[in-house]
Amino acid sequence: MCKQRYRAYSQYLKEKHGCKVYKLPVNLPVTCPNRDGGLGRGGCIFCGQSGAGFESLSEQMPVKIQLDKNMKYIGEKYGAKKFIAYFQNFSNTYMRPDRLEAYLYQAETPGIVEVYISTRPDCISQRHLEAAGRFSEKTGIEVTFELGLQTVNYHTLAKLNRGHSLAEFINCVLMVRGAGFGVCAHLIPDLPWDSMEDVVESAKVLSALGVGQAKLHSLYIVKGTELARLYSEGRVRLVSMEEYAQRVIAFLEHLGPDIVIQRLIGRAPEEETLTANWNTSWWKVKEYIEAQMVAMDTWQGKRFDYLGGKAVRKFL
Repeated sequence: MCKQRYRAYSQYLKEKHGCKVYKLPVNLPVTCPNRDGGLGRGGCIFCGQSGAGFESLSEQMPVKIQLDKNMKYIGEKYGAKKFIAYFQNFSNTYMRPDRLEAYLYQAETPGIVEVYISTRPDCISQRHLEAAGRFSEKTGIEVTFELGLQTVNYHTLAKLNRGHSLAEFINCVLMVRGAGFGVCAHLIPDLPWDSMEDVVESAKVLSALGVGQAKLHSLYIVKGTELARLYSEGRVRLVSMEEYAQRVIAFLEHLGPDIVIQRLIGRAPEEETLTANWNTSWWKVKEYIEAQMVAMDTWQGKRFDYLGGKAVRKFL
């Protein structure tokens, strides 16, 4: 019952490919423009030294070897046959287009049915899209771009030291979708500078832009980051698990019903964080959110009624 209340990624992939599909993380030797001086130094205040690549192999290892190792492990453990190569850490298009294209071809290996590229909305040009298009056309492997947005509140984006605003995200989505690629947006619904209204507006913006997928995670505190310093000094207040669930549910209610939800909550290794997910297993948080949706008798898209000229419908 719970699974029917939002469009779950696992079910979407099963319907698309006819079986369960597993994502395989890939680390590339890349960085971000707000880490190397291109836009600033230090990176986002929540980002650790490994970026998002907690569970990935070394970035010095060739892409094909990373995929082969992960594919062998996951395949044997779960009996998996189809996989997605996920270029995960930092900004995976922060490089020359020809270099990106070369990495994509390294992911062309039996069993890989799609490639997902995680990056920033200010790190994709038309030439990058052309490179991805050549790869996809030649191999038949679909490419989806995962864009780190976190929030539509541009004041909060500045506090996070993101180095971009909402405008760059809107521009990037229009470019990527215009080139025929899928888009997934990363969001953190419980940022301490955001309100429930910001979370709802995030859902509305994604829906209006036609973003195909969304990925949510709570704000966890990675050791050694600027956010860890602010948290240790008592200058950042984290919301409760109950409030996080309320924000996620409100987000889902206002989100277009066709948008795929990759996840409701993320996870981070305990040894690398000061706190994450209220010291609760990620799956317990997920189950709590789903149970709350059942108790409230609500679902994704319940309040999706605001596009297409809502104010003039009475005249139609």
